[in-house]
Amino acid sequence: MEEALRHLSQADAVLATLIARGRAIEPRPHEDLYLALLRAIVSQQISTKAAAAIWKKVQALFLPEGYPEPAVLLQLTDEDLRAAGISRQKAGYLRAIAEFAQRGQLDHAHLSQLEAEAFTQHLTQIKGVGRWTAQMLQMFALDQPDVFPEGDLGIQNAMRKHYGLQETGRTLLRRMTELAEPWRPYRTLASKYLWQSLDNTPADEQ
Repeated sequence: MEEALRHLSQADAVLATLIARGRAIEPRPHEDLYLALLRAIVSQQISTKAAAAIWKKVQALFLPEGYPEPAVLLQLTDEDLRAAGISRQKAGYLRAIAEFAQRGQLDHAHLSQLEAEAFTQHLTQIKGVGRWTAQMLQMFALDQPDVFPEGDLGIQNAMRKHYGLQETGRTLLRRMTELAEPWRPYRTLASKYLWQSLDNTPADEQ
């Protein structure tokens, strides 16, 4: 961690300031990729606070432990899930994840060895799981060190703010990627400090 912070601070003056002002960020990897995927889907397109509240309601559907076993999740109706705040579309995505897990396709030992692009391609086979969701798992569940989620709105807002970027669309993504190049091989940690600077950490880390 010290080596990563030193590298980022030396590579980028803006990041050096954010790191100096920010709170320490500790890695918290966990091996349950199935659970992390479910939480990522629940968190999509809503605030961190709303996501946490809905996740608690989802857990309440799986008493006493609160763990959404795939076989049990697949038995729930849209109405059951809607009562917990899950839309019909997201209910379909959660079932797709449960089916994927039942087929043994979310093995941590195997997936943690994949290169970033292979990992993304594997997970995006699941309906509702896109590149952003795969990147969130790599950054938080697996704590892989060099992931840069250029499509994340929080990262875009932070880089616009701190780097004075005026670009939009693909031009913005290209400029962001160029700025992030010197951060290698620690782009994940740099991204976490950018989120922290907005106090807008993705729900996956809560």
